[in-house]
Amino acid sequence: MEALFEEKERAQVTLNSIGDAVICTDVCGCVTYLNAFAESMTGWALGEAVGRPFEDVLLIADAATHERVPNPITLAILENRTVGLTSNCVLIRRNGTEVAVEDSVAPIHDRRGHVIGAVMVLRDVSIARALSLKLVHLAQHDSLTDLPNRGVLEDRLAQALALARRHQQRLALLFVDLDHFKNINDFFGHAVGDGLLRSVAERLLACVRSSDTVSRLGGDEFLILLSEVACPADAAIIAEKILLALSLPHRVDRRDLNLSASVGIVTYPDDGMEAQTLLKHADLAMYGAKDTGRNTYRFFEPDMGGNTTDRQVLESGLHHAIERNEFVLHYQPIVGLESGELTGVEALIRWRHPQRGLVLPAQFVPIAEESGFIVAIGRWVLREACRQLQVWRAAGLPRVRVAVNISTVELRDKGFAESVGGILEEHGLAPQDLELELTESFLMHDSDSTAAVLRSLNELGVRVALDDFGTGYSSLSHLKRFPIDTLKIDQ
Repeated sequence: MEALFEEKERAQVTLNSIGDAVICTDVCGCVTYLNAFAESMTGWALGEAVGRPFEDVLLIADAATHERVPNPITLAILENRTVGLTSNCVLIRRNGTEVAVEDSVAPIHDRRGHVIGAVMVLRDVSIARALSLKLVHLAQHDSLTDLPNRGVLEDRLAQALALARRHQQRLALLFVDLDHFKNINDFFGHAVGDGLLRSVAERLLACVRSSDTVSRLGGDEFLILLSEVACPADAAIIAEKILLALSLPHRVDRRDLNLSASVGIVTYPDDGMEAQTLLKHADLAMYGAKDTGRNTYRFFEPDMGGNTTDRQVLESGLHHAIERNEFVLHYQPIVGLESGELTGVEALIRWRHPQRGLVLPAQFVPIAEESGFIVAIGRWVLREACRQLQVWRAAGLPRVRVAVNISTVELRDKGFAESVGGILEEHGLAPQDLELELTESFLMHDSDSTAAVLRSLNELGVRVALDDFGTGYSSLSHLKRFPIDTLKIDQ
């Protein structure tokens, strides 16, 4: 009797110490025992539960449908084998709350091997299941905007194509690329850029139906799947809606940021029958919109592939253009209208491409800005212009000022003002001999750091000119905030 008592006590302490719920029933399926964890998990005390049918104490349901699942206790007793719950089950507690569970049920036998009941071990897997769902979500969604990623987009595109073929319907893909987004990161930092991307994601979602898919590919590129359109004009309407929505100021980090986008459009079956073909053509159409002048949309056209090839060739050539001495400066005179005297020159870059001949800046500067080469190119222009000015001085030519165009990306580059001073000193020039020209669009990126760089240049004695004035959105109040010496009115 003493040995039996000790064995029973040992079993009782063990059962109450484990972190799983243990429930025992008799052969009729009525509860005979709950350990302490089972009492806590179900909300039933042992004294209340004993003698009640198992279904009264434990309500186990499918997590998705909330329908009661077959009683595993009954199955274990009838079939005399160990059974388990199907996946994705929940226990509905006595108070109505739910907990994700997994279980194992085994029959209990007497000394002769006859089934006399069953024991269930129930485990709380809420944390594990939530973590699993979170990992699945993270694998399928962009971590910054929470939009579906490219993998999900391609899967939904494949399904939409299958339905479109079956029902002879159209669908459309819109490739959205933000214009000059790199400038935002360069001016304000990546934290502001990330905030702007989240704002863009919200506005894109607001422009489409719940049945459509908005996906972020990465960087500043988004894909939108319109799962059903009656005609290509429907896609154009959505594109116009997107351009308008994105053009409204975005409030990020107490700043109003202005933005535009280029949108490429393809439709099935007009522009391709397969998913990869449609994706490729949407990308080409987006570059077609950029080449048109940005802040617009373009439908795919069969000859667009050649333009992209040209762009890739130019971008590849920019990698080595400086080291191969392929850039050259041309100088446009600046003449006083009253005196007719030469007062300065403006340095204009040209690219002597080995295969294409002389390439104008409009053809390669936008590519250089987007690919990051513009900073190195800008430094070369500044050095070469100052070198040429010093050569003219040494030859006894009249003293003139040289004007050099500066990209906003260069202005944002760390140590820009110091490097300008170093280049002037290197060539024996005074700060007054140099004028830096910026486009009016830089005023839209109203940052304290930009103002600080301009003030540093002003203190150095370098003049600052605002080029193409009248084409942007700046106001005269903007001009009062920055040390600008010259306005160049756009033609």
